Amino acid sequence: MFAGFERHNAKVNGVNIAYIKGGQGPALLLLHGHPQTHVIWHKVADTLAQHYTVIASDLRGYGDSDKPQGLPDHSNYSKRVMGEDQIALMQQLGFDQFLLMGHDRGGRVAYRMALDHPEVIRKLVILDVAPTLAMYEKANRAFATAYYHWFFLTRPAPFPETLINSHPDVYLQHTIAGRSAGMKPFTPEAYAEYLRCLRDPATIHGICEDYRASAGIDLEHERADLAAGNKIQAPMLALWGKHGVIEQCFQPLDEWQHLAANVRGHALDCGHYIPEDEPQLLLDEVLPFLAD
Repeated sequence: MFAGFERHNAKVNGVNIAYIKGGQGPALLLLHGHPQTHVIWHKVADTLAQHYTVIASDLRGYGDSDKPQGLPDHSNYSKRVMGEDQIALMQQLGFDQFLLMGHDRGGRVAYRMALDHPEVIRKLVILDVAPTLAMYEKANRAFATAYYHWFFLTRPAPFPETLINSHPDVYLQHTIAGRSAGMKPFTPEAYAEYLRCLRDPATIHGICEDYRASAGIDLEHERADLAAGNKIQAPMLALWGKHGVIEQCFQPLDEWQHLAANVRGHALDCGHYIPEDEPQLLLDEVLPFLAD
């Protein structure tokens, strides 16, 4: 995986962030989701690198990046702070402006970055998420059943950490194989990498802190944006899986219009893990949008 990419670590914003870099051209930052790492991009990275300087990083709390102990208010795992890690990384690499694509939790970090740093994000692609506040406030039985982890992982430490640490392999397989496509999207090499990282208790804590922040301080930040009329200014493309929870439980494009000044998008014929489930569909949508 990632032939021709270089692997590095950067000390930024008080933490070490692991990343890979390859290709040439305008800078494109890729952010993964839960319970994964930058490896989620392995089926599309080579093609993207033919057009862009691609940087795929591990979020704070995930992969081989640092996993600090969560603060009492979980603020060091807010999407604002996680986004500041990535802004600092790109600045250290010499990119004051860049394109940005995020899936799942990485999508939440990405849209916070676009809200907080409109001068930095040139274009934004968000994969299979609706705004966090809308998802919590409009949660119904179907959503809570399918996305039980949104509530389980937010329980006070060390309860969820203890349960996941007892069988991280069971948690990983249940989480990713329990979606519409089952295990089909995941190569053995990618799955092994996700499991390697999840077997680190610090990763499990980082994941829980990510979700705890989203159920608390992230909602405060989003409410403040809505009250102030603060919107994402970068052109935004929102894509989601036709067979996933976002399509079934929400009106994602309507929700994004509350937070984005210029957004378009639609469902793709796939499940949640778009970059691994249907990489060519993703490339067919993203390459023209980024180049336009």
